[in-house]
Amino acid sequence: MQHLEKTLWTAADKMRSNMDAAEYKHVVLGLIFLKYISDAFSELYDKLQEGKGEYEGANPEDADEYLAHNIFFVPEKARWQFLQDRAKQPTIGKLIDDAMDAIEKQNSSLKGVLPKIYADPELNKQRLGELIDLIGTIGFNQKGHVAKDLLGRVYEYFLGQFADAEGKKGGQFYTPESIVKLLVQMLEPFNGRVYDGCCGSGGMFVQSEKFVEEHQGNIKDLSIYGQESNPTTLRLAKMNLAIRGIDAKIELGDTFLDDKHKDLKADFILANPPFNISDWSGEQLRDDIRWKYGVPPTGNANYAWLQHFIHKLSPTGTAGIVLANGSMNSNTGNEGEIRKNLIEAGLIDCMVSLPAQLFFNTQIPACLWFLARNKTNGKFRNRSNEILFIDGRKLGVLINRRNKELTKKDLKQIADTYHNWRASTGSAPKYEDIDGFCKSATIEEVKKNNYILMPGKYVGTEEEESDGILFEDKMQTLTAALAEQFAKRSELEKTIRKNLKGIGYEF
Repeated sequence: MQHLEKTLWTAADKMRSNMDAAEYKHVVLGLIFLKYISDAFSELYDKLQEGKGEYEGANPEDADEYLAHNIFFVPEKARWQFLQDRAKQPTIGKLIDDAMDAIEKQNSSLKGVLPKIYADPELNKQRLGELIDLIGTIGFNQKGHVAKDLLGRVYEYFLGQFADAEGKKGGQFYTPESIVKLLVQMLEPFNGRVYDGCCGSGGMFVQSEKFVEEHQGNIKDLSIYGQESNPTTLRLAKMNLAIRGIDAKIELGDTFLDDKHKDLKADFILANPPFNISDWSGEQLRDDIRWKYGVPPTGNANYAWLQHFIHKLSPTGTAGIVLANGSMNSNTGNEGEIRKNLIEAGLIDCMVSLPAQLFFNTQIPACLWFLARNKTNGKFRNRSNEILFIDGRKLGVLINRRNKELTKKDLKQIADTYHNWRASTGSAPKYEDIDGFCKSATIEEVKKNNYILMPGKYVGTEEEESDGILFEDKMQTLTAALAEQFAKRSELEKTIRKNLKGIGYEF
């Protein structure tokens, strides 16, 4: 499967030419979405037209028939075959924009979601036609769930590749898959309310759904709530979830200033808020009800995010939050006091330090905070006086010169350690501290370490560095950054030479 995804990406990326990845992603992902809803429509259309069994007497052009089966109705001139037959025409861009418009008019849940950018004169129509032909091969000759799942996986893979291509900006809409998988495997969201207050393109929800399916559960047992402040990213999320058939209540707006799910109490929270943001309007929120454990500094939103998510937890809820490493030991602007209060209130369940280079958008090393509203609720054993520390800095493998990912083995090792530690029955393998990897520390031990939450302080790692980064990780990061700079310099030189040649100077 990975081979197919890579082949498709390579082919699609070649067609990008000089177009910016940030713009091109909407061109490609919009077409993948269009192909998905058209395929789903065509499959039901054929059954309605055949008119056998439960479909006897049905009208294949009646939009209500599709609504009853939770499938989007696609008007005739928006169907994939209609568009692919005209892919080589110079008017193809306008035909696709009209198709997107027609689909939105027929399906209110897609209003304002689909990109209408294909008639743009800047967009090369020959390349667009080639792209349509390429995407037309996805799921070809495959029916039902296989074709849908394939399109869903391609959409998700492309999201990751675009995040990589965009670099710093890519992190605004995408959390690397291995990190999302780790959060989901550790929290195990089988049923209940799942929330992400900075949901990006919806990766947390997609992985939650996959987890439930893999464990023979029912996705209908999950209620999904999200919020995203960027309207463009929100559209990506809505398409991503619609491709999966995930019904989610995702709202547009600033989570701090305009919480769209004010009364929600979530059973599971999975989130990757932007690291260390300073422009979060904190000065307008000095007396907010959410700051139960201390008022966060206006210059850094990390502890505002933590307290927002704690405020959103149900009485038995758990949360997994990705934050910058600095959040584990910072004392700036009341953060140390807030951390002390969170620890003494028994809200911190587990801390995981991650290897460097996991993110496309930043070299800042990150950690995971696992929060539990009530560690004595009987669901698991009483761990009210303990915090589990896991040092994962040595895990992960390089997937390119800049980035690492956590392997299946890494994910299992971390998740199993957490599950064994918190288990309430004797059926789970017994938890044991592992020198250099994991340690179950008492609150008293944490207090003696000045309420610092860096796993390296507790697990007995040889390299206890103040910023939580291993020496070898620092070297890899530095090497990758230098290689990137050289590559950029080389590209710049080529461009300069080309421009000089254009005005008569050649070297």
